[in-house]
Amino acid sequence: MSNKFQQVNDFSMGRLTSLLVLLHNTELAEGIEKEINERGYSYTVGKVGAMELSKVVAAIETSAKTNKIINAQSYREVHALYHAILEAIQGVSRGTLQLGDILRTVGLTFSIVRGKIEFSGSRDEWISVCVYGTIGAPKKGFEHDTLGFGFNHI
Repeated sequence: MSNKFQQVNDFSMGRLTSLLVLLHNTELAEGIEKEINERGYSYTVGKVGAMELSKVVAAIETSAKTNKIINAQSYREVHALYHAILEAIQGVSRGTLQLGDILRTVGLTFSIVRGKIEFSGSRDEWISVCVYGTIGAPKKGFEHDTLGFGFNHI
């Protein structure tokens, strides 16, 4: 492992999910991806831009299904992902789940990580979603950085 991430094995699944999206397309992402793989987690990274919340949710959910992060036929898994997505989007939109209705648009990179973690004395499956990008008026130069994170048990 790169010495840049000597302490990476101490990182929680949530921190790895966040670093994965924040470091996407940089050489530093390799160390995070290696740690995620060594833990046996599954993950994906994608992008979405939209003025409609439903399109953002659909893009993240579709990526999770297409990349086999969740079983599309399992209500429990889809439901867990859905709540993690909504929690992350609440962070992006400062608690208001509205975009186009109030003339806001987003351009986001997202990461989804799924795996077993030790929590309260039990080793169970969890899923985390982190989104990073911009939010603002639908006019170039009228946006700012935003970050959101969601975490849910499966």
